[in-house]
Amino acid sequence: MLIDHLNQQLLERAAKGLQRQRRTTVTACAPQQQVCGGPHAVDAQPRNMLGFCSNDYLGLASHPALIEAIIEGARRYGAGSGASHLVSGHSQAHDALENLLAQWMAPAIPQARALTFSTGYMANLALLTALGDAQATIFSDKLNHASLIDGAMLAKAQVQRYPHGDLAALERQLLACPTPLRLIVTDTVFSMDGDRADLPALLELAERHDAWLILDDAHGFGVLGPQGQGSLADAGLRSERFILMGTLGKAAGLAGAFVAAHPVIIDWLMQTARSAVFTTAAPPALAHALLTSLHLIASDEGARRRAVLQRHIGQLRSGLQTLIGQHPHLGWRLGASDTPIQALIVGDNARALDLSTALDAQGLWIPAIRPPTVPVGTARLRITLSAAHSADDIQQLLAALRHIARDHT
Repeated sequence: MLIDHLNQQLLERAAKGLQRQRRTTVTACAPQQQVCGGPHAVDAQPRNMLGFCSNDYLGLASHPALIEAIIEGARRYGAGSGASHLVSGHSQAHDALENLLAQWMAPAIPQARALTFSTGYMANLALLTALGDAQATIFSDKLNHASLIDGAMLAKAQVQRYPHGDLAALERQLLACPTPLRLIVTDTVFSMDGDRADLPALLELAERHDAWLILDDAHGFGVLGPQGQGSLADAGLRSERFILMGTLGKAAGLAGAFVAAHPVIIDWLMQTARSAVFTTAAPPALAHALLTSLHLIASDEGARRRAVLQRHIGQLRSGLQTLIGQHPHLGWRLGASDTPIQALIVGDNARALDLSTALDAQGLWIPAIRPPTVPVGTARLRITLSAAHSADDIQQLLAALRHIARDHT
């Protein structure tokens, strides 16, 4: 009965153009990779692909210094941690990483302390379930990441969602809030559109209504702000009301996440956050390598990589805007973003899949993003840029899209 039920559900998903497909990379994370599988692969043999779908924004995932650092960390600390942080898994490397992250966040969050997690998903679950008790109301932007949505669903707090970026609607909800604790929850850079939350206005609302701001800076950390310190540094804001989650598997090039906040909040998370308490600590070698990553991000080399990334964003947006203007009949739309996430919105699921497949035939890897990841009717190609891309790579993508657009004229 269960197998029949699930088979029927899978068939229905496929009929709606919602079936997902996993592919296998054979070489290191980089714009040029060898990849197995996909709509045009007749067998399991890998083929060369130019990818625009990784979150390795600064191109650090294959950086020689990080490779050497993780090898050094493994030699020093071994391969695994052996237990949770609260038992015996918290190493000197973890401690050094948390201290350095706290220093990074101190200009934006007074007295900041940091707590590391194995993934950003686990960190967001921890935040919302540990802080969202029965005395709280969570106010969540409707386009927040799935991990924030899931954390809110698991919390004991009341949950209200406000239309994306609609701060007037959010203020009306805050004015009517009956609970003593108020938690405003938002991405800083939205993962599927690349647009940014209005952090100064959100802080003003939080101060006016005695609320706390839980910020997911997964796509801002390392990319935005002086020395890549993220969205709060970029906005020049400072408040103890900020509770910030940042990931270490995107611009930082490795894996993991952290929460930075007032020391009392960090102590509470350490005691009560189930996805921190009841899980094995990440390998110390990883924490050791992340120290090198943070130094690279803050260095002159990191600044150069961010400058290259900004040039790539400008090049791609200019090319796409011209292409869309020349072919309005296609109905393509470019999202409003000044970040490495560029959404080419197609609309229909099948059309988004067809566009992704057509690019795949030309050796370009950009999966179609469809509901429920994005709202119905906004299926898209989520194009992500890296400092490791070249200007020629971007021209290759634009040329392929022009070719496809001409074929549909």
